[in-house]
Amino acid sequence: MRKNIVFTLTGSDRVGIVESVTKMLLEYDGNVESSRMARLGGEFAMLMLVSVPVDQLLNLEKGVEKFSQQGFKVTVSQTDQSYALKYAGWLPYQIEVKGADHEGIIHQVAQYLTKRGINIETMDTGIIQAPMSGTPLFTMVAVVMTPPGLSSKDWGNQLDDVADELNVDIQVTTVK
Repeated sequence: MRKNIVFTLTGSDRVGIVESVTKMLLEYDGNVESSRMARLGGEFAMLMLVSVPVDQLLNLEKGVEKFSQQGFKVTVSQTDQSYALKYAGWLPYQIEVKGADHEGIIHQVAQYLTKRGINIETMDTGIIQAPMSGTPLFTMVAVVMTPPGLSSKDWGNQLDDVADELNVDIQVTTVK
């Protein structure tokens, strides 16, 4: 039997972090089910869902200590697979936001979604330079899950009001 854990690691970026972590996971028969990794400024952040045999769980938790000793912040949290049951019948959508960068865009979109009971599954944001002017442009791509019975027409159209208020373009599409 296997257990799922969420493993996080953050710290100063350097060559070989991913190799070291995945080598350690293999030592305890761990398998990376899904992951997100990124360099943010000079820091590297890693977020993984890992499955590991139950009899290796304590060994793995001790094995990650070597990363803490190297100055990384590490967490290991057990999780379950009830997620699929919790969101049965919910519908996935992708939201893309683009526009001139300014404070509060993420917050206002997240606030709008929260008030409607919409769960954010993933969100990637960034800043790019406009081709001609070099103006900073905000970009966001999020996948969200909407509760059964919530009409995409209603919440999607009302999101246009948020876009107008923020002076950004927001596009909602179904995820297949």
